[in-house]
Amino acid sequence: MEFCDECGSMMQAEDEVWVCTQCGHETLRDEAAEAGMVTTQAQEESEVIESTGGSSGLPTTSANCPECDNDTAHWYMQQIRAADESETRFFVCTECEHKWREDDH
Repeated sequence: MEFCDECGSMMQAEDEVWVCTQCGHETLRDEAAEAGMVTTQAQEESEVIESTGGSSGLPTTSANCPECDNDTAHWYMQQIRAADESETRFFVCTECEHKWREDDH
């Protein structure tokens, strides 16, 4: 995404130039790249986080698994209903990886 140096509005790509959608100012696309513009492809590649396995990265708590009676589970919260209702708590057993949820009903 490129912004106009003249008025600050978002510019639109047209062939070899960026054209401001408000004031019409034009900038060559090559000049923008030389000024440090990062492409979406490069951003996506740089934002990849690799995991080495092991821990799920989720916090753990004391919770009894209904499948294997293990007393420890990973947990996370997710909004799955309307925004004015509370989030749902999900648990994943640290032993058998059974997943269950807990609602505030």
